[in-house]
Amino acid sequence: MAVEEEGLRVFQSVKIKIGEAKNIPPYPGPNRMRDCYCTVNLDQEEVFRTKIIEKSLCPFYGEDFYCEIPRSFRHLSFYIFDRDVFRRDSSIGKVAVKKEDLQKYHGKDTWFQLQPVSADSEVQGKVHLELRLSEVITDSGVINHKLATRVLECQGLPIVNGQCDPYAAVSLLGPSRSEAKKTKVKRKTNNPQFEEVFYFEVTRPLSYTKRQFDVEEEDVDKLALRVDLWNASNLKFGDEFLGGVRVPLRALDQAGVHDAWYFLQPRENGGKSVKVEELGSLRLNIVYTEDHVFPSEHYTPLRDLLLQSANVEPVSASTAHTLGEVCREKQEAAIPLVRLFLHYGKIVPFISAIAHAEVNRTQDPNTIFRGNSLTSKCIDETMKLAGMHYLRVTLKPIIDEICAENKSCEIDPVKLKESENLDTNRENLRQYVDRIFNVITTSGVRCPTVMCDIFFSLRESAATRFQVDQDVRYTAVSSFIFLRFFAPSILSPNLFQLRPHHPDPATSRTLTLISKTIQTLGSLAKSKSANFKESYMAAFYDYFNEQKYADAVKNFLDLISTSGKWDQKSIETPIMLKEGFMIKRAQGRNRFGMKNFKKRWFRLTNHEFTYHKTKGEGALCSIPIDNILAVERLEEESFKMKNMFQVIQPERALYIQANNCVEARDWIDILTKVSQCNRKRLSTYHPSAYLNGHWLCCKFSADTAPGCTPCTGGLPANIQLDVDGDRETERIYSLFSTYMTKLIKMQEACGSKSVYDGPEQEEYSTFVIDDPQETYKTLKLIVSAVQTLEQQHTKYKRDKFKKTKIGSQEHPIGDKSFQCYIRQQSESSTYSI
Repeated sequence: MAVEEEGLRVFQSVKIKIGEAKNIPPYPGPNRMRDCYCTVNLDQEEVFRTKIIEKSLCPFYGEDFYCEIPRSFRHLSFYIFDRDVFRRDSSIGKVAVKKEDLQKYHGKDTWFQLQPVSADSEVQGKVHLELRLSEVITDSGVINHKLATRVLECQGLPIVNGQCDPYAAVSLLGPSRSEAKKTKVKRKTNNPQFEEVFYFEVTRPLSYTKRQFDVEEEDVDKLALRVDLWNASNLKFGDEFLGGVRVPLRALDQAGVHDAWYFLQPRENGGKSVKVEELGSLRLNIVYTEDHVFPSEHYTPLRDLLLQSANVEPVSASTAHTLGEVCREKQEAAIPLVRLFLHYGKIVPFISAIAHAEVNRTQDPNTIFRGNSLTSKCIDETMKLAGMHYLRVTLKPIIDEICAENKSCEIDPVKLKESENLDTNRENLRQYVDRIFNVITTSGVRCPTVMCDIFFSLRESAATRFQVDQDVRYTAVSSFIFLRFFAPSILSPNLFQLRPHHPDPATSRTLTLISKTIQTLGSLAKSKSANFKESYMAAFYDYFNEQKYADAVKNFLDLISTSGKWDQKSIETPIMLKEGFMIKRAQGRNRFGMKNFKKRWFRLTNHEFTYHKTKGEGALCSIPIDNILAVERLEEESFKMKNMFQVIQPERALYIQANNCVEARDWIDILTKVSQCNRKRLSTYHPSAYLNGHWLCCKFSADTAPGCTPCTGGLPANIQLDVDGDRETERIYSLFSTYMTKLIKMQEACGSKSVYDGPEQEEYSTFVIDDPQETYKTLKLIVSAVQTLEQQHTKYKRDKFKKTKIGSQEHPIGDKSFQCYIRQQSESSTYSI
């Protein structure tokens, strides 16, 4: 989700690898072991949770998480929790990384010390204050100075134990002062509007007869205003601290006024004193990306260069191929390139061109497409994007079954447990391999068209290059579909969205053995048993040393490498797209029924959207996809609940609350995509609910009144892919900008090759340059396009810096920005003078 910023769209995303924790403090009991899990939080809002690792003080998680961040945030936080025998969760420690510090750890495996967790330090949100110093003449004619403190509102307060009933406590602090006043409690909202004013006597002038407005400097320096936000709790433990701010009165300007937003801060000296090293540490790899995307016309020169790549002769002189040459990792280049070419329908000719060039450079058919080349990475990325639903419908049912059954499949005699039987385990494993092999080799009809077209191109290039080798037309395709698609997804189903978490060790071992066998079956190698270093695997493979397996593989590869034969849109098999628990409001189908909120299990396929009392039970309600007229957010004020959205049907709307902001965005996106082709989709909707006989948004009394706000859903889109072409071009620009020194070095290499026919210089040997003159021309155009965009970014940053007002709603005063605010105010007053 993009944030609009003066003509720009700003996208935030984060990719996290949660590795392991170590040296977790032992449980204070005879067992001493803990059952720990880790959560990912945007400030205090949990957006992801790992599985529980039982009985360990050094739990290994090995889980990946990626999300588009749909809102502003201050900290990316990670919490380690322990679940006891009574299924109660207690926090052990946390890692909190400030947003501005995320780039320090970009893409690096980093061990973070766990910090103590206390209610006093768990804060988020901001508060709007207005301070005004004024003269007051008493009845006796004495002049006093009073401070009027107006608490206007707060935004983004944390929700504590499912509720937020905030109030503010305001105090004037100074020598022998501690006056405290409170606002009214605002119920069921984390964005309270207070609009309350409190008065404090500040000081008296030295001479009552002297009419002066300025307060004594030494007195002001000693005074500060303290505003603390609290959650009014019904529990016996008292109210919960939500955060506070301390405003020195020297913040007042020359007119005695101060109007600013503040980030709430932790309470000073809050929490118990705990040695950090006693809490352990957590290994993380964080990649935070912030894309500033200009209007589309700014990217035209670079985008045109990229999209012409397939037609450049030789393809090694193209812009897209050059990106792969200068990036440190081919994967960096492949991700945005594939998404861009898919978006513009040019992925097949581009991959065909670079694959044909790579095949012509390959000397041995046995090594075809075995390296981490740009071709391999681009095909990998295309299969992940275009083939994800194909993968789910093919493998997810059997993978789920394997994870649920927990059958023992260990066939290594050394690892066999005393209670296990080797022959039984072999039979269990053989049955699993047979079933997965059959579902794969009979799934060719569902293989996406774009993958079939790419495989057809690979097959033709390989067969033309190595005419003597009859199997190369198969191995060129199997090296991707089996080696890089099916086998890895079996090995790590969580990385391919087939499972929510990394499997437990026993199941992971089973999947490893299955993956090895499937990979070998798909490779069509001449000597199958020789492919295994382990003797027990070679012995197990004898079960599959029959011609029928090789024939099934070849028939499958023939089918999926026949260009354009099958259209996946004609497949009627229901594909499970998303499922999970959410809270829904009764739809009012029963005229006299209670419209309350209940937790339900929701399930979305390409045919229908259903909810159930719990997972696995029959549907309580089924909404055909054709009946979804719009999917939109629901304003929080409707029910005083966050993260709500509405699924609008012909007769009524279904109101749903997701568990967090990321999950709400994901559900809205996938529901919108799957229903975008509906002919009766609405163009307007009501952003608020229909309650008490009228719409809260437009106040119309008729429940059938047409919507008052334009729908946000865009043009019909392919459910498999939602790509922003400008965003991907911006990412490619960013890569070229990062590796500009390599672009210059590549220009030098072209010059060297043009004038020197001898042995290639070592510093230029890493570049593939088939035609120095054409490559140099391309490099010159790339540098020009990148420099033009660089100037646009520099101008934007300069203009934004000039317009940034510290203390505004967009840039609240934080723990380190108060001095910047004072300096900015001083410069502003000097300029005005």
